[in-house]
Amino acid sequence: MQFDLEQLKNTLREQGNEIHPMQCAFPFSEMKLDANFLIPVVVQEEATGAVLMLAYMNEEAFEVTKATGIMTYYSRSRRELWVKGLTSGHFQSVVSLEVDCDNDTLLAKVIQRGAACHTGNHSCFYRNLLKREVQHE
Repeated sequence: MQFDLEQLKNTLREQGNEIHPMQCAFPFSEMKLDANFLIPVVVQEEATGAVLMLAYMNEEAFEVTKATGIMTYYSRSRRELWVKGLTSGHFQSVVSLEVDCDNDTLLAKVIQRGAACHTGNHSCFYRNLLKREVQHE
């Protein structure tokens, strides 16, 4: 799916978003992608440090994110670009995008507007699977 970038920017502005084009330290081509040409993105709320979600980007999603400052992902289930918040209004404004030491995972620090999770929870990580009681000294 190819976005009309100018139309997308206008839509984002109409929905109350500021557009902040960003500069990149090195090209997407230097990222180590999986077999589907995707890179995982851990999304963290900049203000609290809370992990909000895990998503994936392809090169087009990366370029749209860079051009708008609004997190854009590749939906593996729908097989299309997904501008986070475009339908829900729960946008993620980029504060920073960092790459790990192996160039195979991104960390997005964002300002989250509304819930990050499609369930309505602020974070997708709201269900405890294992928990150990820890006594702090």
